[in-house]
Amino acid sequence: MNTEFRSSPQVLITGAAGFLGSHLCDRFLSQEWRVVGIDNLLTGVAGNLDHLLGDDRFRFRQQDVTTPFTVEDRLDLILHFASPASPRDYLNHPIETLEVDSVGTLKTLALADAHHARYVLASTSEVYGDPQVHPQTESYWGHVNPTGPRSVYDEAKRFAEALTMAYHRSRGLDARIVRIFNTYGPRMRATDGRVIPQFITYALSGAPLPVHGDGQQTRSFCFVDDLVEGIYRLATYDGLAGEVINLGNPEEVSLLELIDNVASLLGCEPELVHLPLPEDDPARRRPDITKAEAALGWTPTVTLRDGLRRTIEWFADAGVPDSRALT
Repeated sequence: MNTEFRSSPQVLITGAAGFLGSHLCDRFLSQEWRVVGIDNLLTGVAGNLDHLLGDDRFRFRQQDVTTPFTVEDRLDLILHFASPASPRDYLNHPIETLEVDSVGTLKTLALADAHHARYVLASTSEVYGDPQVHPQTESYWGHVNPTGPRSVYDEAKRFAEALTMAYHRSRGLDARIVRIFNTYGPRMRATDGRVIPQFITYALSGAPLPVHGDGQQTRSFCFVDDLVEGIYRLATYDGLAGEVINLGNPEEVSLLELIDNVASLLGCEPELVHLPLPEDDPARRRPDITKAEAALGWTPTVTLRDGLRRTIEWFADAGVPDSRALT
């Protein structure tokens, strides 16, 4: 940690009530930071933060970051994680997604500049589109359809990255970008449409599992604890201003292999229902994390099977919604 930071530094986390945002609040509080959490609750869940409301180091504000707002207390760090992140969410909220990753990014960058705070942008592996380079390195420019339905997220994040680098180059802002690959774990919404919560909740409810395409498309799934550790290291490590870092688990599995793992842990044999592939759905996705390993000493430690077991336990304890609500 930079020695100029106070003994009790303060971080602003946008998207604080979301899946990743709430875990980041936990992580920074565990390291004696003061945390200001902001979320407009479009896709965030207020209950994700209930356990923090009695902590006097934590403040929550229901706020849309695309509208004017200020933070009077000094900020040492801003993590901009506000944005719909699942295909279902950003396709249901296309304009809001474009706004939060453009206007919201501009406003949080200006806030960081005013406070002389470090800035971390949550970007995504979606900036690589349907990649023609495998695995994907930070130097790869991507293969993105700029007018397809997924562009509301892909291009929004690419623009947010451009804004962040413009502030770094023109204003000298200590900014860095994390490109996040598929992540899973407790506090995911059962209805957000991402494959792991969808497969788990359908299997728990006994409903047939929807599989888009033949199920041979691959993804690389990182457990949330591993990802949060990587983000914390990136946010608090000196000397990485202006850097872009991939964070994700390089273990690549097909969706059918993922289903086999879920079924094995649950002791069931789910029925599969094959559906058409969504437009521009990537065929393969795997991060090259060489840079994160070298710069941060970071590598995932939670196996897919252990992470799935912990996620299944959380969903089972939380209660499974009626399968009709999951479609």
